[in-house]
Amino acid sequence: MAANRLKTITQHLTVSPEGSQGGLKVTAVPRSGGLSSVPTSHEFRYTVDGGVLTHQQRKFYEENGFLVIKNLISHDKIDVYRQYFEDICRGEVTVPGLTIMKDISLLKSKANLPKDSSSVTKIQQFQDDPVLMGYCADPEVLQYVESFSGPNISVVHTMLINKPPDPGSKTSRHPLHQDMYYFPWRPVDRVVCAWTAMEHVDRSNGCLVVLPGSHREGVIKEHDSRKFQGGVNYLYHGILDFDEKSPRVHLEMEKGDTVFFHPLLIHGSGMNRTKGFRKAISGHYFQTDSTIIDVTGTVQEKAQRETVEMFLKKGKLPKDHPLNKMSMKELAFVITEGRSRVVRGKPAGLQY
Repeated sequence: MAANRLKTITQHLTVSPEGSQGGLKVTAVPRSGGLSSVPTSHEFRYTVDGGVLTHQQRKFYEENGFLVIKNLISHDKIDVYRQYFEDICRGEVTVPGLTIMKDISLLKSKANLPKDSSSVTKIQQFQDDPVLMGYCADPEVLQYVESFSGPNISVVHTMLINKPPDPGSKTSRHPLHQDMYYFPWRPVDRVVCAWTAMEHVDRSNGCLVVLPGSHREGVIKEHDSRKFQGGVNYLYHGILDFDEKSPRVHLEMEKGDTVFFHPLLIHGSGMNRTKGFRKAISGHYFQTDSTIIDVTGTVQEKAQRETVEMFLKKGKLPKDHPLNKMSMKELAFVITEGRSRVVRGKPAGLQY
């Protein structure tokens, strides 16, 4: 038993050279552990039984870590989301808890930014808005999500992305990364992202690019933002070390097409080289009884600390507020619980 326990522990560590003295650096690496309350067959690990996926679709996702469903969301629905986004940017609609993000290159210019969508790159956390949550709770989306997360589903990290034309600084890209790097939830394999193109996307306006099969390594890799020329937007971290020769697939999609992908899949998006904005809407789903883990001492700690700092800064809380005295794990629970919503099945409640 002791030998097995030691083996388990060593699987969560990496050892790498550090410095000129030839010493070794030991780093904790979160893996895709955690127990799922949803049964799966012996043949499939990343999808669950009883969903709408065909056997061929399940095999494709198992092997590649992503699956594109053509024309899943109607153009009429997307047009509603697009117009509503414009209304938010103009200040005509106020959404509780919403985070509005602007491009770092625009902020650095210190110019008077227009009060419209041309200065907004992304809105996040629209979990309390009935219009945009119509996407996350759409039965067309959830019937597929259930094939990955099981029947009891929560959504979190809701986003509408408005990738701007790149000003030449490369700030419109999102470096290759893993979404799970940002998330303190387990089990990993019951998490899935739904990402829907709101218009035609291709390499010219910065479509998603994926490294097929990279999810099967089962490790959250080290990320940072410092090495990227021109800088990247806040929390747009990228993987520091991966095989540059790995095959890549650029997901060119049409309006309404939706890709579902595993949170360990290495992916990103390139610069928008057009004069227009590239829009997409997405949400991350996980089983309602997922467990919040402590990421202190792991490669996820930096991202979690930045998330916590942004959360506390937005709240403008006094120093003696109870939230300022909580541990990272406690805050991760509070943040996840506050931003997630049950969209199907039983509200089992997060585990701590």
